[in-house]
Amino acid sequence: MNKETNLRIHNIRAKAALKFGSEAWVLKKREEQSLEAAQMKSLRHLLGITKVDKEKNQCIRQNTGAQNITKEIKHYQKKWQQHVQRMDAKRLPKQALQYKPKG
Repeated sequence: MNKETNLRIHNIRAKAALKFGSEAWVLKKREEQSLEAAQMKSLRHLLGITKVDKEKNQCIRQNTGAQNITKEIKHYQKKWQQHVQRMDAKRLPKQALQYKPKG
């Protein structure tokens, strides 16, 4: 398969797996680093680049047109929060977002 087809498959399969359930995550620095490492490992494998080649992550992202996964997740979370804000007050996600424990 050519590079373009591999990238499309990556966007469908790997990104979806990395972002699954991320609308409710609170990302810490270590978790962000782990996500970025997993994304870069996948992209390096796609392009046939090893760590011995010492190719920088920025160069790989430019070659593939891939965005930083943590930025994508944060954007996705923002979109999800806006979506929940537009929901009717009776909907469970909106109730969960506005919940304040007593005591």
